[in-house]
Amino acid sequence: MLTSSATDGSVAAAADRFLSRFRRPVKFLLAVSGGSDSTGLLVALATLVATGRYPGISLAACTVDHALRPRSADEARAVAALCARYGIPHSVRRWDGPKPVTGLQAAARTKRYDLLLDAAAGHGADAILTAHTGDDQRETIAMRAGRAAGGVGLSGMADAVLLGGRVWLFRPLLSVDRAEIRRFLESAGEEWIDDPSNANPRFERVRVREGRPEAMAEAVDRLALSRRAAEFLDAHVRALSPLLFLLPPEGIATALADPAAWRGLMLLAATTGGRVHAPETASADRIRTFLADGTLSRLTAGRVVFDRRRAGLFLYRERRGIEPLVLPAGGTATWDGRLGVANRGSRPLVVSAAGATIDPALRGAARRAAEAAPRFGFADGGPAPADRFTVEPLIAPYARFLPGFDLPVAQALARLLGRAPFPSPPNG
Repeated sequence: MLTSSATDGSVAAAADRFLSRFRRPVKFLLAVSGGSDSTGLLVALATLVATGRYPGISLAACTVDHALRPRSADEARAVAALCARYGIPHSVRRWDGPKPVTGLQAAARTKRYDLLLDAAAGHGADAILTAHTGDDQRETIAMRAGRAAGGVGLSGMADAVLLGGRVWLFRPLLSVDRAEIRRFLESAGEEWIDDPSNANPRFERVRVREGRPEAMAEAVDRLALSRRAAEFLDAHVRALSPLLFLLPPEGIATALADPAAWRGLMLLAATTGGRVHAPETASADRIRTFLADGTLSRLTAGRVVFDRRRAGLFLYRERRGIEPLVLPAGGTATWDGRLGVANRGSRPLVVSAAGATIDPALRGAARRAAEAAPRFGFADGGPAPADRFTVEPLIAPYARFLPGFDLPVAQALARLLGRAPFPSPPNG
C-alpha cells in the first residue's frame, strides 16, 4: 500500500483533482492492463477513495485480453490479484477469434473500447477511465501532424470522450509523465508489467516516440474552435430535411473567412456523406476553390454534392455508391453511415436509396437529395409500414468517438438533424 509520502506526488494530485470534480454518486470502470500507467491510476484512485473523502464514488476494473501474446492470460490474472488486494471488483474481456494482418493496432483499439463498453454495462459503471499520460499526449499530437483535415488543425487527446454515444471515458493522467508514475509506484512498493509491443518499431507510435516529437506548440484550442463552429452552424445553416441542408450566401462568405466556421462546414459535409472523417486537405481545398469562385454549379466531394444556387449552397448525399442493407427481424444496423435502423417487424427489412420512387413533383436540389434518401421495403419489393422500423439520424464523425472538446459542435449537428442530443459527462 502507499505510504503517506507517496500521496504527495503528481500522480495522486492528478487523481485527487479528478475525483474532486464529481459531486454525485458515480461508479468508474478502470481499464487496467497491468502496465505502469494503468497500475498507477488504479493504485492512486483506490487509495484515495479508501480515505472516505469522496463519498458516492466507487471503482471497478476491467482487463482487456487481446490474446496477442502467450502470457496475456497470466497478465490478466495478475491484475485480478492486484485488484483483489485493493478490494476492487475486476473482470476480464477477451478478444477471441482471428486477428487482422494489417492495421492490427487500430483494430485492437476499436475492439478494446467495444469490450470496455460491454464491461461498463456489466459492472453498472457510469464512466470508463484509461491511463493515457503526458507521453501519450505528445506522441498523439506528433502522429496527427500533417494529417489534419482543412481548417481543423492539430490537437491532442481529449481528457473526456463519449464512446458509442453512450458512455463517457475520462483520462485523468494526461498531465502526468510516465516516469513520474513509475516513481510513484516504486515508492508505493508496487510492480508493473512491461508490454513488449511498446518497444516494437513496427508500430507508428513507437517510431514517433523514438523521434522525440516537439509538436505540442502547434496544437490548437479545440474547445474554442468547436464552440465557434457550433455558433456558425446554429446561425447560418438551415435543415430543409434531415438529409438536405442550405447555407445562404452570407454563410458561405463566413465559412471562407473563419477557420472555425469552415470546420463546422466540413463536419456538416462529413455528416451529410456519412463519413467518419471531415474531408482531407486536398478535398477541402477543392471545395474552398469552388465556393470562392462563386459559379452557380455543382461539385461532388466526399460523397456529398455541394450545389451552389442563388439561394446559397445546398448540401446532400450523392446518389452513387449507396449500398442496400438487408436487416433481419429484430436486427439493428447502420445504413450508409447516415442512419441507425432497427427492424421492429417479423420479416427482413431492405433499406436502399429511394432513387426514382420519389415524389415526381420535387425539383432541383430537393429532388436530387430525395433520390439518395432511404426507402424501406421488403425483399418482394413492397414498402414496409412505418411501424415496422425505427430510424435515428447519425452524426458519423462522432458516432463512435466524441472528444469532449468537440461536444458543442456535435450538439449543433444534432440540432440540425433533429435527433436527441448527446449525453453530457456525468460531472457536467
